[in-house]
Amino acid sequence: MYRTALPQLSGEVFLTDSGLETDLIFQGGFDLPEFAAFVLVDDARGAAALDAYFRRHADIAAQHGCGVILEAPTWRASRDWGARIGYPAAELRRVNQDAIDLLSRVRGGYLGAASSPVVISGCIGPRADAYRPAVRMGEDEAGDYHAGQIDILAGTEVDLVHAMTITYPAEAIGIARAAARAGVPAAISFTTETDGRLPDGTSLADAVAAVDAATGAPAYYGVNCAHPSHFEPALPAGPIGARVRSIRANASRQSHAELDESATLDAGDPIELAGDYLRLRAQHPGISIFGGCCGTDARHVQAIADALLAATDTR
Repeated sequence: MYRTALPQLSGEVFLTDSGLETDLIFQGGFDLPEFAAFVLVDDARGAAALDAYFRRHADIAAQHGCGVILEAPTWRASRDWGARIGYPAAELRRVNQDAIDLLSRVRGGYLGAASSPVVISGCIGPRADAYRPAVRMGEDEAGDYHAGQIDILAGTEVDLVHAMTITYPAEAIGIARAAARAGVPAAISFTTETDGRLPDGTSLADAVAAVDAATGAPAYYGVNCAHPSHFEPALPAGPIGARVRSIRANASRQSHAELDESATLDAGDPIELAGDYLRLRAQHPGISIFGGCCGTDARHVQAIADALLAATDTR
């Protein structure tokens, strides 16, 4: 519906969803092997939970008269991760398609609201563990690996693909090139450690510059799966900074290593996170897409929407 003209590039505030996997595990009581939410598409109770999750977020956007981007539960639905949990290639193709079909049905309930467009994004995750990327690919290998999933998603109703929790530039370059070949827009979100740098030590500014220089330039960039206190000082300024439009932060201030070892959910404070987002937008007006990552749920997105849209209305 929006593949040739992404409405989130308008600069108006857009919402997106929150920490899908942590919400499903800690709030919904689901067991997600390898943190893979896509397995719920094949389960009636799981599919109903996914449907309700996405509708909660779309309802918040509709309430505020703003757009929303819904990220498909396909972050782990690539070849290596699928194989780990028993999904061969044919089943991975089907489950990627079914995940987008689920979001298409959700979107169908909100059509006609011009002020609240619902954008469908095909979510792509890193090939390695996002918290412990032990193996890195070159640009060509990354492109070949991710092309399998991107080509499937490009044949569905997705408006774009969004690579999230990317830990080094070469993988992002491969993803951006594979998306360009498939004819679908791409967004790239990097994750950072507590020092504001990617896990491989690259600065956000250098990562964005490297991907832009090596590709036809993704639609935009973002940061996800880190607390604002970790990456705020590292957000680039100037033309490179203007390429960063999306923030999906963790509610927790814990490091990746601490989160990986935690058996309990740190949901932080939704009001505090909303205040962090207000400050980020004031400092970086080009950031206009806001959601959450680990530990967040619809309560956080509601607080973010209440704060950001109230601030927008009073200017």
